[in-house]
Amino acid sequence: MQPPLNLTTNYSMVKSTRLLGLLIILVIVSGCAPKGRYYQKQDSAPNEVPQKVTTQDAIATYQTYAPANMRPYTIRGIRYRPLNTGKGFSDKGHASWYGQKFHGHLTSNGEIYDMYKMSAAHKTLPLPSFVRVTNLKNSKQVVVRVNDRGPFYEGRVIDLSYAAALKLDMLETGVAEVKIDVIHVDRAGVITEGRNPTIIKKSSIKVNQQVFIQVAAFQNKKEIDNLAKGLKSLYQRPYLTRFEEGIYKLHLGPMIGEQDANTFLNELKSNDYPDAYKVYFD
Repeated sequence: MQPPLNLTTNYSMVKSTRLLGLLIILVIVSGCAPKGRYYQKQDSAPNEVPQKVTTQDAIATYQTYAPANMRPYTIRGIRYRPLNTGKGFSDKGHASWYGQKFHGHLTSNGEIYDMYKMSAAHKTLPLPSFVRVTNLKNSKQVVVRVNDRGPFYEGRVIDLSYAAALKLDMLETGVAEVKIDVIHVDRAGVITEGRNPTIIKKSSIKVNQQVFIQVAAFQNKKEIDNLAKGLKSLYQRPYLTRFEEGIYKLHLGPMIGEQDANTFLNELKSNDYPDAYKVYFD
């Protein structure tokens, strides 16, 4: 004999089964859903120091400021007004650093943040700017290219990339007391650092000549154009291509004198361009 039908019990079992199925679907969907922009809740360093992390300082050059980043902005109720120029700027305070959480995402300057390069964030300096950072505890220094905004914490004057923090030996402490000095290069090649007077003036290599660095020579124009765009994005240097005797030659520059050319040439030689060399043009 069949037991009497218990509608209440059967309905509860069906409802429970449906709820369980819905939960399974939600788990699967949430696991496949794209992660947010900053999927890490807490920032972190890589598990080990990779070979690709640079130890080379950023090279200060003349660059025009990005107009879009000169506008005032508000963060957490505080209004910030970017400076018209970084010339003569110096400051002291705490430096912090940012790493994997932001790696690969856009900076305020519209570039891709690479924690293995010498870059930094500042609240009001024009973008881009070049800054010498001195760790006041151990006197170690680094030159970074400021291409982002931050850090938005009281008392912090600059936020450094992982590479810069590594060179300053401040990864373990997280913050360090620093002095920052803007290295300003004007259109004529005159350089100042912080509040110091002019320290370098563009030298004449030969009468009315400029120095470039030849990086590569290809017969295929598309290949040379692609390389030129990539190197411009990587090093933030102007370039030109010359067509001579059936060959397209890529020249980065002009450089700001021989000192700048030699420093940049050494960096290129250590970064997969061992055959690069200096050339001169009127």
